[in-house]
Order: sequence, then structure tokens, then C-alpha cells
Amino acid sequence: MLQKSLNLFTKKEEEFVNLLIETGIRENFAKILVYLANRPEATFRDIEHGADMSQPDVSKATKYLTDRGWIRSWQIPSEKASRGFKKYTLAMPFTEIVANIEKQKKIEACNRIELIKKMRNYL
Repeated sequence: MLQKSLNLFTKKEEEFVNLLIETGIRENFAKILVYLANRPEATFRDIEHGADMSQPDVSKATKYLTDRGWIRSWQIPSEKASRGFKKYTLAMPFTEIVANIEKQKKIEACNRIELIKKMRNYL
């Protein structure tokens, strides 16, 4: 019989994912960030299984997070596969990622307040 080990988020990690979601971060992005915050590095498959996500969702989310500069990846050669595989890690401390999110949300809030001020001028 085959045995599989399944990594599940702890209650604290789930709460952190939910906090990120409440700030406006998409669920898949939040799951990967929290997953990598608790591991020095992970393969694509580790993320897929550990964050309970499908391959296309992991692919889209890792591209987005890499483009934001929040995670980075590198290719590891493999003796079995011709292409090898990628490993992922956070590109900066998680506190800096939170600071980036905070800055972005402040800008969004200021923009909304400006829109409300403009609306008042129309009355």
C-alpha cells in the first residue's frame, strides 16, 4: 500500500491566509506566501500539495508573485527529467511583503478618498 504524507496548514497559518485575503490579496497568492513563509524553499510540487492548489493555479500565482518581486525561483537540474525543476523561496523577508501590501492599500485608500472629494464637487 502506498502512503502519502499530506501537509496541511496549521490553524495559525490558516488565520494568516485569511488575514491576507481580507486585505485584498487573492486566496492563491496568500496560500503560497504563507506556505513559503514557513519553509526556506519549496518545489512547485511541494507548493501544489502543501497549499492544496491545482497546477494551473500554482503556475499563475507564482508568476504573479515573481513579477511583484515577492518570491523568486531558480532551476535545479534533474537526472531523471530533461528540464529539471524549479525551487521557490521568498525574495524578501515577510515583514517587507507586509509593508508593500500596506503601502499599496494606503495608496488605494487615498485614491478613493480623492474620488469621493471629486464627487462632492458635483453636488
